[in-house]
Amino acid sequence: MITRALGPFEVGAVGLGAMPLSIENRPDRDRAIATIRAAVDAGVTLIDTADSYHWHRGEIGHNEELIAAALRGRTTGIVIATKGGRGRPGDGSWTVDASPAHLKRACDASLRRLDVEAIDLYQLHKPDPRVLWAESVGALAELLEAGKIRAAGVSNVDCDRIREAHALLGDRLVSVQNQYSPAVRDAEPELRLCASLGLAFLPWSPLGGLARSSLDGSSPLSTPDPAFAAFHEIARARGVSPQQIGLAWLLERSPRMIPIPGASRPETARASAAAAAISLSPAELARLG
Repeated sequence: MITRALGPFEVGAVGLGAMPLSIENRPDRDRAIATIRAAVDAGVTLIDTADSYHWHRGEIGHNEELIAAALRGRTTGIVIATKGGRGRPGDGSWTVDASPAHLKRACDASLRRLDVEAIDLYQLHKPDPRVLWAESVGALAELLEAGKIRAAGVSNVDCDRIREAHALLGDRLVSVQNQYSPAVRDAEPELRLCASLGLAFLPWSPLGGLARSSLDGSSPLSTPDPAFAAFHEIARARGVSPQQIGLAWLLERSPRMIPIPGASRPETARASAAAAAISLSPAELARLG
């Protein structure tokens, strides 16, 4: 797989978003572990998680523990990115707590669950309206200085917050994780800012608009959304899935882009990884917009 820069790391251009393996309607443990291992075997070297990726109350860190189990004995060259600052009380809702005290406790707990000496990339999951942004980012600075994390990232942020975080952390801030996909392109300003600052951009939910059929083609969509017909037409012509064309399109948007598509089956993880080898022509890119 081709690689891209993520701060001090070189990672595969397509990562794995592990959230589907732990939230509602998750697969059984054996299939979840097989999915993570299939991604790694296919060349994925970046796995994205969070302490809040779980389903039921009382199982905080379910996804982190799953990843640790799947990668035990095979972590060489794998970058694990986790996040702190959100919670799930078990009723389907999401909470936010980006206070410095919470972030420090959360980081310590993630270190234990992942069974690592330092977290490769620790991301502030979402700004907390009750906490000054500088205070939340300051907690990341303290974690960096303590050697508990190797690099820092921020998520769900606008340009002003990116600039402030960069001013506070310098080159220790390495990434931004915002929603971006064929269907949701609101983060174009943040993507451009990341390119100018040398930050990696990790789009979450990168297949928005294309998720009505399975990535590996096992459940084809007979009536594609007309807004994304070009993705389906190009996919048919190439003999691949629309989602693979979507990932290839994302990679062409910026050299700082590192998509992290989710997967809940080994076949899907392998199909995502294979998308990194697809090179779209100028004519195809013009059709995709």
